Amino acid sequence: MPGARTEPLLGALAAELTPFGLNLIGVAAAREYDALVPEAYRLGSSAPGSAIVFGSGGGAFWRAYRAHLDRHPELATSPDPLDEFTAAIMEQRALPLARRHGLAAELRLPFRSTVPPLSFVHLAEAAGLGCRSILGVLVHPEFGPWMALRGALLVDAELTAPRPAAGFDPCPGCVERPCIGACPGRAIRFPAGWDVPRCIDHRVTNPMECMDRCHARVECIYGRRHRYPDDALAYHQRRAFAAMAAARCRDSLR
Repeated sequence: MPGARTEPLLGALAAELTPFGLNLIGVAAAREYDALVPEAYRLGSSAPGSAIVFGSGGGAFWRAYRAHLDRHPELATSPDPLDEFTAAIMEQRALPLARRHGLAAELRLPFRSTVPPLSFVHLAEAAGLGCRSILGVLVHPEFGPWMALRGALLVDAELTAPRPAAGFDPCPGCVERPCIGACPGRAIRFPAGWDVPRCIDHRVTNPMECMDRCHARVECIYGRRHRYPDDALAYHQRRAFAAMAAARCRDSLR
């Protein structure tokens, strides 16, 4: 299993992807990931040495995406232009770069189904990129809840990388917890966390109240200066609402 070329690879990946807003790179040992997830999600005997996890913190990724749309306006009519942009970066830049460094690499994306399925939240936790919060999203020590997981490379090497969220546990140490009072649906509680059914009920019943942002997420005390741009907040909230409404429709037909 290759090992000596790992650090040059991570540096090269950072240099290649940071201009596109993919400014978070972590490494999880496959065995550590398997220890965190249910059996159906484990990589098992086919597990590679490591998973390189790619994420974006703050608004840089969204700005890169908007600039890409300005150059290619025809993509705006695609069903999922942001996912297509993400896939293009990972397929055309990250994956070939890993292979040029002599590693066998397999690309995984959070919006593409695989067997076994990959839990990106657990993968990021194993890589020390974030810690789960009562908001239902990962929180990064610098970027707070303004981070997203964009892809992963499963590689046949045992890699190491900094773990910025090691030992970080945001919500118990937060005295203010303004996120709880900010949620109009009262779907955030401590220590219970995000009440998903209550959140869906409120959003479907009052569709405009949370259409342009998650009020609880906006009020999180961590990473406030890295908050997503308003149009990015609205984009993600509308996609989330569509998924919630579809789930509610399916449930009503059972």
